[in-house]
Amino acid sequence: MKKLFTFITLFALCATTYAQEFEKYFTDATLRLDYIFSGNVQQQAIAVDEICKIPRWYGKRRRLTELPMEGNGQVTVRHHRTQEVIYRNSFSTLFQEWLSYDEAKTKTRAFENVFLVPFPKDTVDVTIDLRNNRREVVTTLTHMVVPNDILIRSIGNKKVTPYETLQQAADTTKCIHIAFVAEGYTEAEMQTYLNDCNTAMEALFAHEPFKSMRSRFNIVAVKSPSAESGTSEPAKGDWRNTALHSNFDTFYSGRYLTTLHLKDLHNWLAGTPYEHIIVLVNTDSYGGGGILNSYNLSMTHHAAFKPVVVHEFGHSFAGLADEYAYGYEQIPMYPHDIEPWEKNITTMVDFDSKWAKMMPKKATIPTPEPADLKDKKSPNRKNWKIGAYEPAGYSLHGVYRAYPDCRMRTNNNPEFCPVCKQALIDVIDFYTK
Repeated sequence: MKKLFTFITLFALCATTYAQEFEKYFTDATLRLDYIFSGNVQQQAIAVDEICKIPRWYGKRRRLTELPMEGNGQVTVRHHRTQEVIYRNSFSTLFQEWLSYDEAKTKTRAFENVFLVPFPKDTVDVTIDLRNNRREVVTTLTHMVVPNDILIRSIGNKKVTPYETLQQAADTTKCIHIAFVAEGYTEAEMQTYLNDCNTAMEALFAHEPFKSMRSRFNIVAVKSPSAESGTSEPAKGDWRNTALHSNFDTFYSGRYLTTLHLKDLHNWLAGTPYEHIIVLVNTDSYGGGGILNSYNLSMTHHAAFKPVVVHEFGHSFAGLADEYAYGYEQIPMYPHDIEPWEKNITTMVDFDSKWAKMMPKKATIPTPEPADLKDKKSPNRKNWKIGAYEPAGYSLHGVYRAYPDCRMRTNNNPEFCPVCKQALIDVIDFYTK
């Protein structure tokens, strides 16, 4: 009984400490930071675009200076007078991905980016770092934010986009807030959108570890109407007037469906309870995309809707990497002499930091794929073992995944592999414990 009392006392003290830490530096509001990232392979730049204040803060209130994953960039908030770090978060961006394409060698482009941090009580310095695929900081910007600055725009207090709560978390003060956003649904199609939201939500919670940790998620459906139905398909010369101006053919990849209009996205969301974002696009063409701590975007009326929306959430929520490669080309996203920060792929440079301890003692590296993997209808998954399998991370050789198949590799596999499951558990715990 004494041990139980001691544990409860320590837990209460930790919870009080976390609350005091947040309340010492922040108010229950959101500081929205809008930036323009621009440049090319040779040179990149970051510029402040706009700063907004939104009612309520729906992000983490604990472990404020810790990161669940490294990301391709980081935002750091320091108390201006003491230079103490009081908040950090990580992210990835389409701009950084674009830099890996040949177009970035000859053209200069600009991309919108939006980050959310808790609203400070006192003056702070905000630092944005962008990192290359060697995990090196290549561009950085530090700027001061004064909380009573009259040019900080207040939004989300009125004319809030209508939304419906699809699931309320067991504890809304210690949960993960997800908002679905409608893209390409007209006012007349909102019931179809809500049906699609429920389909996506149930698809997510059909997978572990989301299924057993479902009560830790609070989910709303934000009803952002579009003037026209569908989405733009540039290859077909078909441009639509939609809420987020999304389009296929991102970076000239036919199935890459994204939106570059992140300010529009967050304007629709202002005043709603959100941190993680799932955009549902009203189209029957195949496509989607997911960007860490930015958004997950998926088509809704294609047969692969459910596996794709879950796969893309693996990217946007937990920073999981793609575990496949294209047979016709290698995309040099991961240098083979650098260990990727993503938890579900490795180059063996620092394998001990990944899933080495989860492998059988006599496992071979590289691990040969099981013969039954090619049987897409009924592979014998019970015999599969954690190992180091090629291909992964868009490379046919030199980058490894942990399991024969996974939701992060194919749409056919019905679940996340053991390594991805553990990574997801760690992220959910990070936000909710």
